[in-house]
Amino acid sequence: MARMKFGAFLAPHHPIGEHPMLQMRNDIKFAAQLDALGYDEFWVGEHHSTGWEMIASPEMFLAAVAEHTHRIRLGTGVVSLPYHHPFNVAQRMVQLDHLSGGRVIFGTGPGALPSDAHMLGIDPMTQRDRQDEAIGVLKRLFAGERVTHKSDWFTLQDARLQLFPLQEELPMVTASSISPSGMTLAGKYGIGVLSIGSNSDAGLAALPTQWGFAEQAAAKSGKVIDRKDWRVLMSWHIAETREEARAQAGQGLMTWHNEYTVGTLMRPGALPFASPDQAVDQTAFVDGASSVIGTPDDLIAAIRKLHASAGGFGVVLGFAHDWANRENTSRSWDLVGRYVIPEINGLLEGYRTSRQYVVEHRESFERAGQAVLSKIMSHEGAAAALKAGMSTGAAMQSPNAPDLNKAAEQMNAAGE
Repeated sequence: MARMKFGAFLAPHHPIGEHPMLQMRNDIKFAAQLDALGYDEFWVGEHHSTGWEMIASPEMFLAAVAEHTHRIRLGTGVVSLPYHHPFNVAQRMVQLDHLSGGRVIFGTGPGALPSDAHMLGIDPMTQRDRQDEAIGVLKRLFAGERVTHKSDWFTLQDARLQLFPLQEELPMVTASSISPSGMTLAGKYGIGVLSIGSNSDAGLAALPTQWGFAEQAAAKSGKVIDRKDWRVLMSWHIAETREEARAQAGQGLMTWHNEYTVGTLMRPGALPFASPDQAVDQTAFVDGASSVIGTPDDLIAAIRKLHASAGGFGVVLGFAHDWANRENTSRSWDLVGRYVIPEINGLLEGYRTSRQYVVEHRESFERAGQAVLSKIMSHEGAAAALKAGMSTGAAMQSPNAPDLNKAAEQMNAAGE
């Protein structure tokens, strides 16, 4: 299996109450931590309402993140295209690509929050068609074309970028939820997919069917899509034990669900949790659960199961949240980087194979110990010490040391 990439998706979903400036600084620090741990991607969303989702410009935020990171790729997760003139979006993304040293992934969507579209006077019925139209124009602009395009919501007249992405081809991704719209656009334009809807029970169950929509659209438009460019969102909180993970995440998870999902978004069918234990049980320990609250081994098993059921994907993105306090949240991402990522990607296989070979072929290495014993026996003082059983007190034994106690016993028996 090809190695899987790992990243974080920061909407963000921060409870109201913390100083906004310090909150943003902490999110930048979080990105730097992921960069140091070897994560591959860091995604930031665009939202303009609800109080919880407080980053309005992912491009500006990622420009700041770029100054504090070195290798991690930076994704807009996502730019809501119906809210912006496509020419201005293109210029901002090109500038960000240069500022980041060519690390940008350009993620787009129609806009997630109805309250955002309402404030901008945009009819939700038009948003997905406008995203489609904007992607077509953006692809032409990035390709260096001079574009004239008249629409009911924007106009371009002989427009051409004066600066192009630092990357030879700027990677583009479209958000996908439970509807077929995002997957269809991915296939139509031959771009990647960010399955945000997978962060729910229904979304997980729909993943195998969803990719089929992209394949059908790609075949129709003559484009090629690749599962390695498919990003799937998961939620987790990881600790050394399940008991610790439950205790750390329960209260924050209940707050997020009750105050945001139920109390703010008023998501249909969502009911408040009565206790932290109920929040954990209903989120992570029911059939088809979309989240993992447990140990690194629990997350490894969940990723492998999801990968198999979906038929394969290239990137796992963890949903960044505030279920636990800052220290335990940081520890959770640290544990994933140290234990989950290397296990999923087979980075430890060589270690285990080497160890097992040594265990199973011990007889092949006995000659090295015989060589050491031969030198001891040829030295009168060393042989006398061995006979007295004085040669086993080394703080760290040589890997090719013979069984000196056994040799001493044999010498003593021979001398009696």
